[in-house]
Amino acid sequence: MKALQLTEPRSFRILDVPEPAPPGPGEVLVRIRRVGICGTDYSGYLGKMPFFSYPRIPGHELGVEVEAVGAGVSRVRPGDRCAVEPYLNCQRCSACRRGHTNCCEHNQTLGVMCDGGLCDRMLLPERKLHPAPDLTWEQAALVETLAIGCHAVNRGAPQSTETVLVIGAGPIGLSVVEFAKLSGARTIVMDMNARRLEFVRGVMGVSDTILAGGDGAELKALSEATGGELAHVVVDATGSNRSMSLALQYCAFAGRLVYVGITQAELTLPHAPILHRRELTLMASRNALPGDFTRIISLIGAERINTRPWITHQAGFADVPARFADWLNPETGVIKAVVSLD
Repeated sequence: MKALQLTEPRSFRILDVPEPAPPGPGEVLVRIRRVGICGTDYSGYLGKMPFFSYPRIPGHELGVEVEAVGAGVSRVRPGDRCAVEPYLNCQRCSACRRGHTNCCEHNQTLGVMCDGGLCDRMLLPERKLHPAPDLTWEQAALVETLAIGCHAVNRGAPQSTETVLVIGAGPIGLSVVEFAKLSGARTIVMDMNARRLEFVRGVMGVSDTILAGGDGAELKALSEATGGELAHVVVDATGSNRSMSLALQYCAFAGRLVYVGITQAELTLPHAPILHRRELTLMASRNALPGDFTRIISLIGAERINTRPWITHQAGFADVPARFADWLNPETGVIKAVVSLD
């Protein structure tokens, strides 16, 4: 069968790989229908993703169809449409035993630490499939992106009386915005790209935005917007160590800061004047939990999340090597590119 492999940074090739074996106990053979492209894939392409290794078949945002099931499988059957929870956890480590399957000590994320879904078919554990009968293939592939934002907002736990500042309006930041809004909290979005902020205002209905220019005016703008109180929850989705280091200054006293973006660079955090004085809570957010996927499928099905504006670019499987680099260009206006394997 055909697969798309990233052999090294900036180098794709289409190759033939063996067909998967028949599904064993607890396993499901799925046909890949749609693959969403996300920041992790772009970072892997550029050689900047710390958990990525080469050669690798990318793809972890998957809309799949069940083709065959192994012994003991009861939750899905052939023909079912599913979203995929791509974090292959060991089920044995301390984190897994305590229910934190998203940060398993031995986690293998599809398309990052092990081969992913830019191929015709693959075997998956039944427990990693989430039936989505009322969603389109594209919507099923979007569930994982939204789950990242859902988990990050759950970490920050905003209340309806509070203000959430989302820094970074890329796909992950936009997924955070979706769930910040659902929490009932006032949502403010900050980004350096005016076009992205136009999308946030015009499409996502968030009127409070701050254009970051790196001149310090952002803090003044946030202070004015909140009556000097600043943000009770700040979620940094940039992956920029500079932004992540500066993010503490936007936190209100007794506020919470959630890092959902990833950087390999060190952060510099002012302790006494900000972190200690304001008694801030600093958190990371990694992957998502099974309940996040179930919730998102229900929200999309109930049209409480509008996925139509998300998919701005589409491509066929064979077109990806030629088009992938263009999707990295902000001028193309990419929010989410989706690859079809039909």
